[in-house]
Amino acid sequence: MSEVYYAAEPRTAPRPPGKDKGSKPFGFLGAPALIALAAALACMGALAVNAANGWGLGVPAAATLSIFVAAVWFWIFSLVEDTYVALGAAVALVISGTLPAQSLFDALGEDSIWLLMAAFVIAGAVAATGLAARGAAFIVSGARSVRQLAYLSSLGLVVTAFAIPATSGRAALALPIFLSLRAALKDRPRVVRMLAILFPTVILLSAVASFLGAGAHLITSQVLQSAGFQGFDFASWLLLGLPLALAASFLATELVLRLFTGPADRALRLDISTDTLQHGTGTGTGTGTRITGPLDIDEQRSLFLLAAVVTLWCTEPIHGLDPALVALMGALVVSSPRYGSVKLGAALKKVPWSMLLFMAATLALGSALVTSGAAHWLAQSTLGPVAFLGAAKPYVFVVAVVLISTAAHLVIQSRSARSAVLIPIVIAAAGPMGVEPMAAAFASTAAAGFCHTLTSSAKPVAIFAETNGEPNYDPADLLRLSAWLAPVSAAVVILFSFTVWPLLGLPLFTPAQP
Repeated sequence: MSEVYYAAEPRTAPRPPGKDKGSKPFGFLGAPALIALAAALACMGALAVNAANGWGLGVPAAATLSIFVAAVWFWIFSLVEDTYVALGAAVALVISGTLPAQSLFDALGEDSIWLLMAAFVIAGAVAATGLAARGAAFIVSGARSVRQLAYLSSLGLVVTAFAIPATSGRAALALPIFLSLRAALKDRPRVVRMLAILFPTVILLSAVASFLGAGAHLITSQVLQSAGFQGFDFASWLLLGLPLALAASFLATELVLRLFTGPADRALRLDISTDTLQHGTGTGTGTGTRITGPLDIDEQRSLFLLAAVVTLWCTEPIHGLDPALVALMGALVVSSPRYGSVKLGAALKKVPWSMLLFMAATLALGSALVTSGAAHWLAQSTLGPVAFLGAAKPYVFVVAVVLISTAAHLVIQSRSARSAVLIPIVIAAAGPMGVEPMAAAFASTAAAGFCHTLTSSAKPVAIFAETNGEPNYDPADLLRLSAWLAPVSAAVVILFSFTVWPLLGLPLFTPAQP
């Protein structure tokens, strides 16, 4: 299981059936895609040449924009690994003189990189003890109906957002539980299909509950700080994200239940014991870790440490310890010679360094877009017409940001890449529209968490699409789900943006607006 859990971001998930390695939604375009790239770069080059003639875009900004467009093109159309594209774009920024070399190297030392690295070490220790599998099994075994099973599974998956960074890690953690449920419910194929769709759906939607739920969250905060705003910390993100995660997850649970099971399926009584989950009803698909009996010493220590780390993250304003320092302290404890459950060297080998490099490079790209003025120019060019709507412009702008962010997964598969592309533009455009940039950025990041349409849209979707050579659902099932869930997800984010988050301390409009 650990090999799946520590698969490097942003795209190394199991391939959907019939897909080539590294396939992307528009990778088949070939020559037309190359023509589009050439046209885009030529356009940006023309802007750079004519910047001095009143085009309103300086040479550094035009160069940054050209590199940005090229990176987005490669993320969408090419089969090149996302991390390679991001690093190439960052190097190009340095060579062009628009980004100091020291800024690129400093990005690797950002506290968000250290925070995520240490969190992966802690998560690896927790997973190694089997504590997470035990907790999931305990929750699931309490279900006495299909509806209870679905909702209890969703609740357990939401909780994992605080223990495991990255959605792919949570998917790998939940996979053994699903396999045991599939074995126990083999005579109810529609219930099994419902669970196979439910698990990745909730994993993706509930990631917004935790600051560490996705690398995109850290990128959003860092880009905000580069633009001169406060950014988010673990506690503030938890306050805003957890209510949305619960609402979206439970709405999705009810939707999946109604779409993929009938009244007769939901009416049947269940009796799934921890022993059944442990042994997989004799099929060899059990969890593989001990989930019954009292907690052993390693599990007790992991539970105590995880609770302590999360508590310290949430109480940062009281004690003043940086979250990255807290995570690093926790990583040292879980890997200590006597107390720890993993060795530090072994844990570091399983950290997804490709993901961290990707984050560092996209942070540099996002910061360059903001500081060079390219994001401001791009925001005016793409969203400027909204300003002519008068008093309605802030409302239309928020709705447009949420809808665009929700649909962005169709062209940019990586959630972190979507934030690197969207957030600088959203931040630059928000102020003139009368919208608080932090609120707009949070709404965009939350909406971008929807990525359920295609098997290749997110790794959790790919992981659960087929297990042990047996398909669990078809692409048509995802399209059916997305047709309902996409508008529901967008509507929930819009509702929270206008009503809930302002009550929680994140105002949507600037003081001059209603």
